[in-house]
Amino acid sequence: MSIIVVSLVVAFPLLLALQLRNAELAALHANIDHTARHDPVTNALTATAFAAAMQNYADRRRKIATDAGGIMIAVVVETLDTISRRYGPQWADTVMLSLSDIIKTSVRSGDLVARLASNELGIFLPGASPENAQEIGARIRRRVSQAAFETEEAPLDLKLKLGGALFEGAEDFNRIRQLAGEVAFDSGTEDGEPIAIAKLPAA
Repeated sequence: MSIIVVSLVVAFPLLLALQLRNAELAALHANIDHTARHDPVTNALTATAFAAAMQNYADRRRKIATDAGGIMIAVVVETLDTISRRYGPQWADTVMLSLSDIIKTSVRSGDLVARLASNELGIFLPGASPENAQEIGARIRRRVSQAAFETEEAPLDLKLKLGGALFEGAEDFNRIRQLAGEVAFDSGTEDGEPIAIAKLPAA
């Protein structure tokens, strides 16, 4: 009996230490995975992680014979290069971080936000209608206009261009992204202006 008690007394701290070590390793792996999948400035998804998440969504929906389409919105900061040249890259980073935070609080639960380029953020609205996208786009523009984007010297000249790509079923991410970007670049920048949304043509 005493041998069993001694064994338990010796083994318990070792098991506890092993458990704590495993928990630390799991937390470390989770942190590494998060860092690899997220942009360091905005904490939005990277373009690669964004594309993979969209594909995973389409695959899951296809397995249950449900519509796998949706809308992708491209949000382009037209004046980011000008801001960076005039005030420094740290201000460009601040603009993108603030814009990312605004977008994250403007979308629906389950929507995805990613940084696709230095001056571009992408939003995936699974199963969304054009009306849903218009509401979210208007909300983003309204909240951006209400936010204080300014240096000690003067307000920043922040101009956004938004455009959307509507697609049905599984589609190539690059085609969706290209169309959303083209629509955004061709769009205006005025507040209250509806977001242009184009339907992706069949391959």
